[in-house]
Amino acid sequence: MRSRARHAVLAVTGAALAGAPLTLTALPAHASPAASSALTSSAAGTITVRRGGPARSLPFTARRDGEAVISFTASAPGVSWARAGAESAVVSISVDGRHVTDLVVPSSDPIPRSLGLGHVGKGRHRVTLRFAKGSAPAARRVTLRRAAVRTSDALALRHAPVVVGRTGWPFGDPYQNAATDTPLIAWHETRAAATPGHRVIEYSVVWSNEDGGTDTPALMARWGRTTDIEWVYRVEVDASGNRVDGTAVYQAPMHLTLKFSGRYEGDHPVLQTCTQNNNMCDVVSPEPPLRFLLDASGTRPDGRAREVVMDREPWTYRVAAQEMVREGKIENPSDPATREVGDQRTYLFAEFAKATGAAAGTGSVPGVALGVRLKSDTSTLYRSDHDEPTWSIDRDGAVATTVELPEGTRVSDIASIEAIRRPTGSGDNGAPATVTSVNRGFFLDEAYLPQPSSIAWTGSVTLTQANPSAVIWRP
Repeated sequence: MRSRARHAVLAVTGAALAGAPLTLTALPAHASPAASSALTSSAAGTITVRRGGPARSLPFTARRDGEAVISFTASAPGVSWARAGAESAVVSISVDGRHVTDLVVPSSDPIPRSLGLGHVGKGRHRVTLRFAKGSAPAARRVTLRRAAVRTSDALALRHAPVVVGRTGWPFGDPYQNAATDTPLIAWHETRAAATPGHRVIEYSVVWSNEDGGTDTPALMARWGRTTDIEWVYRVEVDASGNRVDGTAVYQAPMHLTLKFSGRYEGDHPVLQTCTQNNNMCDVVSPEPPLRFLLDASGTRPDGRAREVVMDREPWTYRVAAQEMVREGKIENPSDPATREVGDQRTYLFAEFAKATGAAAGTGSVPGVALGVRLKSDTSTLYRSDHDEPTWSIDRDGAVATTVELPEGTRVSDIASIEAIRRPTGSGDNGAPATVTSVNRGFFLDEAYLPQPSSIAWTGSVTLTQANPSAVIWRP
């Protein structure tokens, strides 16, 4: 959904910012969200929250009722998601004395972040930031730069879920999301409901990984990343934006869709990550210390894979790769001939679009994998599925995958990219698979950040039992 909401930037002032006072001029009511973001990022000032130090405060004035969002770049010197004992620093964020969200800072490099603060009324308010328990021993302070608050009447913010951290209650670590499977970003998607004028809003979250569920090699082959991406909450709203009773559902353990019967904070449902593969429960453990209200105002472009939301937040790739290193899930040395996951900087990250035709018989459905040949040796085909049938991709639409290549490979070394039809199990139902585009292809740089995509193709190639592969890209 492209939000029609008007945005207003909130005035932010105060000597507590340890520098010159911040003042943000009110944005005209007709200004677009993009204009709001531009003005917000122009603010100057730094907030530093220290271990054992006092809480810092950030006063703001809401010019009308609405959902508040705080944005900044966050860094924590000495912190690295790749190192045990230095994983992250945690900041607890409250509004007017009420704990609304936590911030997990996984890097000493500045990362742009945006978090929801919940509903606020017109008038003056105060954000309080505290260095929190759960921070790694190496974490000493967190620096927030260009901090700013805005309000919005966007429905996507109004109904966004509060995701309580995984605690493993009653015997687990209540702070585990400060070191593993941490929620990174969120977004929403909308569609028309059966009732005219009503809409359905669905919310999804990207976690840094999943400790349970799909194993790492299959994640790279079938999903093109080691993060975990799950839809978490879905609700129908009427023409006035109000929740329609009985329509709220969530993704429960075993990927079941269940009616939400938990509590709300305003219109925000409160859910808890309660499984090792980041499914939700609507019953929350007692006094959980971590909670996340991520800014879900963004949405996914039509016709693109879910992974595009990570492309817009490049730092998510680095966090995902670092978690694999720290948890010992990376093969050393990397070898594209094995099925184990190697250094993620050796992979081509690709997105393509496909559609499956009607079955001609019985048997398993066909999936599609990508294959890469290099100029140095065109006889060797490096496959995204590593020739494992269940790792080819049978879902349709835009999909993401990765192809492991020898260390040091660049796009300029690639001779061709092929689409390969492969049944996903026993037998073959004979359905054709048509590939219509390659939307992007890139490698990660030395810092595990995506390089600009330099691979793209559109066309139509139909793969059949008789002709199961075809070249779809050459330099």
